[in-house]
Amino acid sequence: MKASTSDSAQTQSRKADHIRICLEEDVQFRETTNGLEGYRFIHCCLPEIDRNDIDISTNFLGKYLVAPLLISSMTGGTEEAGMINRRLAEVAQHYKLAMGVGSQRVAVEKPQVVDTFAVRKYAPDVLLFANVGAVQLNYKYGLDECLRIIDMLEANALILHINPLQECIQPRGDVNFRGLLDKISQLCSKLAVPVIAKEVGNGISGAIAEKLIAAGVNAIDVAGAGGTSWAKVEGERAENALQRRLGRTFADWGIPTAECITSVRAIAPSIPLIASGGLRHGLDVAKAIALGADIAGLAMPFLQAAVVSEAAISDLVEVLIAEIITVLFCTGNANLQQLKHSGSLQRLQ
Repeated sequence: MKASTSDSAQTQSRKADHIRICLEEDVQFRETTNGLEGYRFIHCCLPEIDRNDIDISTNFLGKYLVAPLLISSMTGGTEEAGMINRRLAEVAQHYKLAMGVGSQRVAVEKPQVVDTFAVRKYAPDVLLFANVGAVQLNYKYGLDECLRIIDMLEANALILHINPLQECIQPRGDVNFRGLLDKISQLCSKLAVPVIAKEVGNGISGAIAEKLIAAGVNAIDVAGAGGTSWAKVEGERAENALQRRLGRTFADWGIPTAECITSVRAIAPSIPLIASGGLRHGLDVAKAIALGADIAGLAMPFLQAAVVSEAAISDLVEVLIAEIITVLFCTGNANLQQLKHSGSLQRLQ
């Protein structure tokens, strides 16, 4: 499958726009929150454990992680994006965290930018996720393109991101979502690596997760509302008044992350589950795990650190780990499994 030169240039330009807008413009949800503020941990003033013995390691999709953290999919396809991915990958390797990259469609269309995604050389041991839009399966992408996307990363799994609202607002968005579930099912049956279904910040409900799991998806990343609004981002890129209006109208559209976690976990008690969408610190991560997630993904905090330096990313990881450990210590839980089953998280009335 070959894209035209103009299509490739548009995709590459969009990648650069996304980084600039996310860093410089106000594109966060305002009215809709991630929902985690509706929960509070019950403080334990006598934890009866040594903080130094607390273990926040976990296993996800068969891979060991030192902490339940995913550096969520963000970018690729430009020189700046390549620098960001390299820095993130080196920190992920040092701390043994999971990492995803941004949509690799641009690298299929323009092979000379593959290096901006190909971070395995910097992160030989990490759980690494390739990424492409599910809707591309309706736009001439098939097994061959997905295998190329996985191979260029030497990825452990493939994220299929699902983003109908973003595509509605995006200039020249890909809006034919007809029959996608069957195509996802066919792809899942043919790939040797796990497939992760992920939203981009508007959330996956329990009902849709059930359909995706039945189709063969191996894990869910809920990517709920409450963080970066891609309606706002695309509204900032609008080429006409209609797109700008849509960006404003749907700026706070979506299912809060907390609601996504509980909804998906209720219908699928054992599916590997990633919580993302507006998580900003380790307390958010701990709440998400106590609600039923296995690991938690953050994007904006890592992007903000990555454009500064690799050291800034390391500082962020150290803070996140310290915050998670502090939650466990102050709830009297020695590890993540205990936290999940402790009943320490209380819903506020």
